[in-house]
Amino acid sequence: MAITLLVSGPLWSQQYQGSTFDESGDVGSCGIKGSTEFLPESQEYLLTGSGGNIWFGSDQFHFTWKKMEDDFILSADVRFVGSGKHEHRKTGWMIREGLGGASPHISAAVHGDGLASLQYRVAEGGETYERRSPVVAPDIIRIEREGDLFIFSAAVRGRPFDTVAVTQASLAGEVYAGLFVCSHDNTVTESAVFSNVRITRPAWPGLVPYRDFLGSNLEILDIETGLRRVVFQAPNSIQAPNWTPDGRYLIYNSEGLLYRFDLESGRPEVINSGFATSNNNDHVLSFDGKMLGISHHAAEEDNKSIIYIMPAEGGTPERITAKGPSYLHGWSPDGRWLTYTAERNGDYDIYKISVKKRKEIRLTDTSGLDDGSEYSPDGKYIYFNSARTGTMKLWRMKPDGSKQEQLTFDEYNDWFPHISPDGKQIVFLSFMPEVKADDHPFYKHVYIRKILIPGADAGRQKFAPLTPEVIVYLYGGQGTINVPSWSPDGKKIAFVSNSGPTE
Repeated sequence: MAITLLVSGPLWSQQYQGSTFDESGDVGSCGIKGSTEFLPESQEYLLTGSGGNIWFGSDQFHFTWKKMEDDFILSADVRFVGSGKHEHRKTGWMIREGLGGASPHISAAVHGDGLASLQYRVAEGGETYERRSPVVAPDIIRIEREGDLFIFSAAVRGRPFDTVAVTQASLAGEVYAGLFVCSHDNTVTESAVFSNVRITRPAWPGLVPYRDFLGSNLEILDIETGLRRVVFQAPNSIQAPNWTPDGRYLIYNSEGLLYRFDLESGRPEVINSGFATSNNNDHVLSFDGKMLGISHHAAEEDNKSIIYIMPAEGGTPERITAKGPSYLHGWSPDGRWLTYTAERNGDYDIYKISVKKRKEIRLTDTSGLDDGSEYSPDGKYIYFNSARTGTMKLWRMKPDGSKQEQLTFDEYNDWFPHISPDGKQIVFLSFMPEVKADDHPFYKHVYIRKILIPGADAGRQKFAPLTPEVIVYLYGGQGTINVPSWSPDGKKIAFVSNSGPTE
């Protein structure tokens, strides 16, 4: 096995260690002592507390917090436990100047009756004000601080966020930020469960893409339950995890090298790729898992990306494309063809090439970037993304480039379609409408979305419009899910989210 064990050192963190909060306790005069429990297997938090209210000039509730400075993003899935005693029980995220009951605060609150609102007090002991969200009974909430601007986003699972915002200068310095629960009745307790809890440090003003990098979370999503599990954290940029067919490893790239991450031990190993030490995030395993296709920036080609193949366990790469730049994205199920995006004569289109004969065949030739090509498991289609309509959308075509048809149609910019092992679902990355159609930048609010493929073998010329479902709300972008990343059983996907240090 041509694999070198990565020596433990300051570059890498260990496996995900658990709770990200510093302390917990009751704020104000609570009738019954509250509690916070971290559930390591699911990486969830269970909060239980009493408290009369969070309103008027003083508050009573249970709180778990972390001291924070500068800009940050707080996000989580949230649900109450049980039917509850009071319709105005509330839970959510809170940002607070101090731990006294009358302290200025701003809270992303979900109420027992479904009300979602941004509640805030601007002065010690002052009145509490409210900006209501249009979303009723959200499952996912997020609050972010940009200087003195606080943005509350809420969504029912599967739907995009709706947002409201306020400014509050009194909370622009060091604050206590965390999760809370309030029963609205000091004689009883209420409980809430928080899943997919993330505290994120966003990119700082002036960050230079491809020179400055945030840290990375290697995550796994359970498609059925919606639970995300962080399996590894690194202070530098790791990108684009592939899942090996045996289900034991994830392969990703970082700083020009390729790594094999052992899901059982929680440790990465460097894959020996010989001279290819400037690899980007366009790497793909063959369907049988025996070969690895890579995109290496060759010094002898003015550092343009060239496609190579090599044994998946490591070895000397074998050059496939004669020209660059060429960025690999797909491998045919029979192992005979590679598909990729290439720039030829100023245009970026999708090509395929025979692994044996090395003859390049152009598949798309419309204006606008075509990218992200990937074969369906049955080999009958190549799925890809294209900006030909002015917005980056998902498309598919026959393997010879014929019968090109559009699959997604809304306002988001959709990238990198990945087909489930059973050929029935597509997951893909969606950037917000304000992002340029042909750009897929680092460090943005993005969605991973999913669509079902209706009648993939029915021979129809057109799809009916499909409604994508949001399955991950995250901070990421470039490198999040560029390459095929379904688990072999089709129950999970792997991806990367990003954050600066939170300690």
